[in-house]
Amino acid sequence: MKQEEVFKIFRETNALLSGHFELRSGLHSDQFFQCALVLQYPQIAEKLCKAVVQKMRAEKGHTLKVDGVISPALGGIPVGHELGRVLNVKAIFAEKQDNKLVLRRAFEIKPGQHFVVAEDVITRGGRVQETIDIVTARGGIVEAVAVLVDRSGGRASFKHPVFSLLQWEPQTWEPANCPMCKQGSKAVHPGS
Repeated sequence: MKQEEVFKIFRETNALLSGHFELRSGLHSDQFFQCALVLQYPQIAEKLCKAVVQKMRAEKGHTLKVDGVISPALGGIPVGHELGRVLNVKAIFAEKQDNKLVLRRAFEIKPGQHFVVAEDVITRGGRVQETIDIVTARGGIVEAVAVLVDRSGGRASFKHPVFSLLQWEPQTWEPANCPMCKQGSKAVHPGS
């Protein structure tokens, strides 16, 4: 799937927003990917996630070994669930407890199990790294990171290959340097 097609899908579902936003990373931006709006359509979610899996398989080929998919809650859950369905493996998630991602709900990662970490959007990659740490702390092996949108411009770096449908770096600012804030606009945080 080409980037132009992915952009078109996000625009048609109103999942690419324009305005003044505070990202989870704390940065401000004039563009925001609201992946929930594209993922609310199961047929589109299936198409996008199949495309990510095709990219992984094309690069990793027969070396792609996956026992499960894990994603950070909340935005990564539908992506992880759909990737798990496409890969025919379990899909689990980590969720916040005391402002830190943890594995709950009797989900298990056994030593030696291979996982794909799934997320909807990454900017700096903090939640993806927290999820990677959960897998490795339990002796699991991270095969890859799969995301719909890598808005880091490729700067979110992990020890594992990253597969994304869209790699794009919209302009971001630290709040103190945000031109929209300087004009009196207040940033909104629409969530992921």
